[in-house]
Amino acid sequence: MTTTKPNHIGRKIARIRELRGMKQEALAHELGISQQSVSHMEQSESLEDSKLEEVAKVLGVTKEGIENFSDEAMINYFNTFNDTVSSSNFGHQNTCTFNPLDKLVEAYEENKKLYERLVQAEKDKVSYLEELLKKK
Repeated sequence: MTTTKPNHIGRKIARIRELRGMKQEALAHELGISQQSVSHMEQSESLEDSKLEEVAKVLGVTKEGIENFSDEAMINYFNTFNDTVSSSNFGHQNTCTFNPLDKLVEAYEENKKLYERLVQAEKDKVSYLEELLKKK
């Protein structure tokens, strides 16, 4: 039986990357390295501070956030998150002040009007050209 070392930095990077919905290829691209290098990094128990800083920046967390990451802490955070979200500033950023469906319908209607104006402009142009041809 193999026991997981609690501070395996590579596994923590992999877990945060997965939670972000990011593939190894995307992380590799952002870091300017190969996907194989990311794979190797995620299998490493430790990482140089400078490299860890780079990875943290791409993942949108702090170096300490990676070092202190654990699934248990994350689960605890999200369990308390719903209790505190309504009283925090963070909660207000997640409230939608409009109906996204209404915005979609508005955009559709605007596109329809633009298309109708474009068609009318083309019809006017054709009529104008036909008039010019008749005069000749």
